[in-house]
Amino acid sequence: MLEKQLEYIRGVTDFVPEIAVVLGSGLGGLAEEIQTVCTVNYSDIPCFPVSTAPGHCGKFVFGKIENKNVVLMQGRVHLYEGYTPKQVVNPIRLMRKMGAGTLLLTNAAGGINSGFKIGDFMVITDHISSFVPSPLVGKNDDTLGVRFPDMSEVYSKRLSGIINEAAKKQNINIKSGVYLQFRGPNFETPAEIQMAKLLGADAVGMSTAIEAQAARHCGFEVCGISVISNLACGISDKPITSREVTETADRVAPDFKKLIKKAIGSF
Repeated sequence: MLEKQLEYIRGVTDFVPEIAVVLGSGLGGLAEEIQTVCTVNYSDIPCFPVSTAPGHCGKFVFGKIENKNVVLMQGRVHLYEGYTPKQVVNPIRLMRKMGAGTLLLTNAAGGINSGFKIGDFMVITDHISSFVPSPLVGKNDDTLGVRFPDMSEVYSKRLSGIINEAAKKQNINIKSGVYLQFRGPNFETPAEIQMAKLLGADAVGMSTAIEAQAARHCGFEVCGISVISNLACGISDKPITSREVTETADRVAPDFKKLIKKAIGSF
């Protein structure tokens, strides 16, 4: 199926990206500011999963950022939408087939670390994916990667260093930490957040970790940035809403765009 999907993309554009970027909840505005070459709606690609979550447009945007050829996912798909793990990572594998070798994952996340505040950026140093099914279960596709891929450095230290340096040059305060993925769509309970904290998580969300697994499996060099859109349940005594997530993403959007552009220019 990946070959058929790639054939469709090549029928629309022969643009070959170097860098792939997944834009998380409320962060899709970056796609409106690049030198766009072409856009492709997910719904037009054969047997391709379509975004249904609010704030996820559901299209690939091809173009240039800082003279680098990029493909942006303006919206992702999630397990909580009813998709299988393999469907969720289908876009990641397709972008690798398109020719991209570097992947930047972004998301809106709930902050657990007591040193975090709403609106902070966090470079993802590692993840915990134990609470969601692996996209690698089942017969291995040897054309994508090996049966038992190493996960000792999922998030590239080299790329993370570039992001940190880009933040420094833009006078953007940035943290680092471990991201834990839950399935969703419900936000977590206070007890679940305390468990996540005990396990060493600094932030939680409903995406990213299984995408990173699939990305490493198929040979991407991966990095990730979380926007701390809210404080996780029990960390704050205020009820969590999706509106809060969107409002935070909108507020930090200018710095987010500056950071991503600067980092991509140095990848």
